[in-house]
Amino acid sequence: MDSRKLALLCREFADNKKAENCVILDVRKLSSLTDYFVIASGTSEPHLRAILEQITVRLREEHGLRPARTDGRAGGSWVALDFFDVVVHVMRAETRERYDLEGLWGDAPRVRLRKRAHL
Repeated sequence: MDSRKLALLCREFADNKKAENCVILDVRKLSSLTDYFVIASGTSEPHLRAILEQITVRLREEHGLRPARTDGRAGGSWVALDFFDVVVHVMRAETRERYDLEGLWGDAPRVRLRKRAHL
């Protein structure tokens, strides 16, 4: 699976659990470590857990993908799932504001979602 499709799937799965303020940053021209960051916020420990579980279970069951590494835990305030070409950051809003990944990677363009046609 190409990295853009994986990033979009991660965002979709996070959205399925009502993650807040989901963004995808295209860091291909800025980083040699990964292609995309998916950043999402959760409102509580159970919410973080639900978002992370949705992403990991759906990718494993539907696409045979597992993160190479997981850093942090849902009991904390920030968890990163490393899929090599895509790194997913799920964090509490106050942690997200403190570390400001979007600002740190401010030169990275955001991936825009295509609007679905209304039938």
